[in-house]
Amino acid sequence: MNNEELAKFIEKKLDDMGIVMEKLKLVDYMELLQSPWRLFWLNFIGGVYRGLGMAVGFTILGAIVIYFLQKLVTLNIPVIGNVIAQIVKIVQQNL
Repeated sequence: MNNEELAKFIEKKLDDMGIVMEKLKLVDYMELLQSPWRLFWLNFIGGVYRGLGMAVGFTILGAIVIYFLQKLVTLNIPVIGNVIAQIVKIVQQNL
């Protein structure tokens, strides 16, 4: 391999690396790391949204579970019905 071929090979590899770096948006990531307050703010807002999503999701899931437990109580299954009735009573008292 002579010097020209080696130079073309290196140039091609550098171009390929540049394309990969553009696809990874490495420049945007580096700019974000240079601004700690912006990084903090984005993480804070993301955490708030994740927390709200979990709270809403848990509330909906809990309401569905309590609804089905109330329906099971009306089936009058002897052993399960008493336990579920006590759980539903405790939950309704705490609301």
